[in-house]
Formats: sequence, C-alpha cells, structure tokens
Amino acid sequence: MRSAGPSARPALALLLLLAGAGASAAASPQAPPLFNVSLDMAPELRWLPVLQHFDPDFLHAAMAHIVGDNVPKWVLELIRKTVRMLELFLPKPFIGEIRGMCDALNFQLADCILLNLVYESTAFCTSIVAQDSRGHIYHGRNLDYAFGNLLRNLTMDVQFLKNGQVAFTGTTFVGYVGLWTGQSPHKFTVSGNERDKGWWWENVIAALFQRHSLISWLIRTTLSESENFEAAVYKLAKTPLIADVYYIVGGTTPKEGVVITRNRGGPADIWPLDPLNGAWFLVETNYDHWKPVPKGDDRRTPAIKALNATGQANLSLEALFQVLSVFPVYNNYTIYTTVMSAANPEKYMTRIRNPG
Repeated sequence: MRSAGPSARPALALLLLLAGAGASAAASPQAPPLFNVSLDMAPELRWLPVLQHFDPDFLHAAMAHIVGDNVPKWVLELIRKTVRMLELFLPKPFIGEIRGMCDALNFQLADCILLNLVYESTAFCTSIVAQDSRGHIYHGRNLDYAFGNLLRNLTMDVQFLKNGQVAFTGTTFVGYVGLWTGQSPHKFTVSGNERDKGWWWENVIAALFQRHSLISWLIRTTLSESENFEAAVYKLAKTPLIADVYYIVGGTTPKEGVVITRNRGGPADIWPLDPLNGAWFLVETNYDHWKPVPKGDDRRTPAIKALNATGQANLSLEALFQVLSVFPVYNNYTIYTTVMSAANPEKYMTRIRNPG
C-alpha cells in the first residue's frame, strides 16, 4: 500500500526491485489459516469467530500503523466527522460487517472504515490466466504490498458459506471485508490489480458519495452473485467503481480467460485469451498491456519468459506457482501467492511468501 500519487511510482518501483534482489524463491512459503464465514449469519456477527483467533492488541497496533502511515490527517478528521453520514452511503452487507468487527475490537468506526478504504490503494500485483494444451484454465496471482511483517500475520483464506455449503473462497486480511483474490467453485476465478490513477483519497471522497463500488467489494459481490464466467465478466466490466483497476478472470472451459482494464465508469479494454492464435496466457501487472512497461518495474517480461519456458503442454497449478516465484515477479514485497482453477476448486492454494 502507499498513500502517494502517480509521481511516486518510479521511486517505489525502484525500491521494490532493490528489495527483490534479496528475495529467494527458496524461502519456505507457509499456508495461511483457513476460516469459514457464514453468510447466513447477521453481517455484524459473521466475522466474530475469526477475530477470536487473533490477539486484539496486535490488531490494534497493526491497524494504527497501517492507517497512520497511509491516511493524511485531514482525511482522517474528515471521515471521523462525517462517519455517521458515510454509513448511509456504504452498501450492505459490508458496512454491517465492518461495524460488527469494529465493535468487537473496540475500535472507532471511522478508523475501521478507513482501514478498509486504505486497502483499496496501491498494490503491486502480478496476475496470470492461462490455458494448457488440454483446454484447462489456470489462474495465479502475487499480491505485493508494503507492511509485510504485519500483513503476513493478517493473511487468511476464507470460505464463505451459504446454507452450509461453500459459495465462494477468497484470500484477504483480518479486518478487511473485501477480496482481491477469489474463486466461485465450478464457475470462475478473479483477481484484481491496481491501475495507478490519482490519489487514493481523492478517488474515495469523489466516488463514495456517488455510490460507486469499491474495487474489492465488487470482486466479492461478483463471486457471490454471478452464475458463470460471462456474467462475471459483464459485472466486473460495467459496474461503476471508485478507481481504475485491472480485473483478471478465469473460467472453466477453453478460452475463458480475460483481462479487463477498467476506468471508473466502464471498460477501457477487454483482452481475451486466444489460444488458437498462440495467446495461451495473459500476464497483467500494473500497466496497460498495450503499452511498454517501465524499465524500473518490469515484472511482465520475466513472467512471459518463464511461461514460455514452461510450455503450454506442461502448464499446471504447480508450474504456475513456480512462474510466480521467479524474480522480480516474486520479491520481498510479495505477501502471498495464490493459484486456483475454478474447474477444480479443491485445489485452491495460497502460500504466504517471505515469512519471518
């Protein structure tokens, strides 16, 4: 995460690469804890069983550090003054879930809301959707953020249950109700990558009051409501957002893979898999795919080289994990790697990287 505007990208990209020089793909990845969250429970109660597994003092310290380092004081004061009005603009069930966790942890509601908004800011991410030679679709992603020592201890896999059955699965952080990575079993997979446009608090203030969706909340809503790959792509492409983003979507049948480049109001570009013409994989980092990547942050080229070296016939979730372990695709800012395939939902796998 970062609170800087577009001018900060080259500097942070350089730091990311310098930090990545010390990253070792041999570092032992760890599985995050797995929790069930029942959507049949009232929103205010859903996350309380999860919170029981974490130290409240650690959660307080982590939240204060993340919010304090990312939120200008004037934004914090504005949100605190208008929090009751802001509640009216935030959609259900998300505001109820935030309020329930906030009350349980004795946090100020404004700070809990800001914590969720902060995660909508910059993440250096790499997402890949690919099709093997048998027509199977695979989807993988690295999520790169600052505050790794905190976020690695907050990372968790969540199975969201409806009527006692797994409706969808996602990877997220304690206290955060949105999803940047998720899977609807036997339907589709989705990940989100930041697309750098403007200062994040300007996006939030300008768009929240227009009732546009948060990026990660739309992923979760899509996982909950969309019945198939096509419906998911339509929803992710057309729903008004608070900021630009890249949505990467994988399906269950051949050619069901796409990168959606989003403006706030709609799609800027839709880039599909085209295996018959050699495009058996799509690699999206944090730059428009039709433009050159900056020399200071080229994770695209190493990922493409690794995929080509792997070969379409040898593609698997394990092979995709290895591609996502190649420097600088994998670096010291990588919080977790997830690989998934909607046709085989039981193989959803997240690993925390660079564990301390």
